[in-house]
Amino acid sequence: PALFMENARKGSIVSRANSIGSTSASSVPNTDDEDSDYHQESFKESYKDQRRRAHTQAEQKRRDAIKKGYNDLQAIVPTCEQQDFSISSQKLSKAIVLQKTIDYIQFLHKEKKKQEEEVSTLRKDVMALKIMKVNYEQIVKAHQDNPNEGKNQISDEVKFNVFQGIMDSLFQSFNASISVTSFQELSACVFSWIEEHCKPQTLQDIVIRVLHKVKSQLY
Repeated sequence: PALFMENARKGSIVSRANSIGSTSASSVPNTDDEDSDYHQESFKESYKDQRRRAHTQAEQKRRDAIKKGYNDLQAIVPTCEQQDFSISSQKLSKAIVLQKTIDYIQFLHKEKKKQEEEVSTLRKDVMALKIMKVNYEQIVKAHQDNPNEGKNQISDEVKFNVFQGIMDSLFQSFNASISVTSFQELSACVFSWIEEHCKPQTLQDIVIRVLHKVKSQLY
């Protein structure tokens, strides 16, 4: 019986030792491999966060660039500043800004075409003035070379006929172009008539036609 009790005590001690060993083993820190897996997983998550953050920043930059572009358009295009009364208290939408920008560009193209036509007309006027200048220079030179030639040969009546012929021709076009319904319309018609019928080339043609007519009457 004493031996049996001794063996039972030893078995209980071994069992307790195994139990303690098992508990201690479970509390031992992770091995190097387990630490490596943990840090690698943390690194992967950090890399994903970095990519997400970079994507967010890039998207924000893109949105800021678009916003700045629309703000610049609103500052450049005059019609974007002149809002309608109904939407004066509201911010212009991107669609309205784009449409107003398109309309303004089309307006600029029309103005450019109009200015090009005006430049072309002015060039023709300059050419006509140069021709008239040459003619007057030749007349002045002829009088300087022969100051007494033709003196007192042209009467005042002939001068008046020339003047009358020029004025009659101008009055015909003036009478056909001018409306006197109102002063505003009269003013607009007068300026329009001056621009159309008082160009140097037009006046030159009238004078030449009148002179030929007077010459045919004299000779």
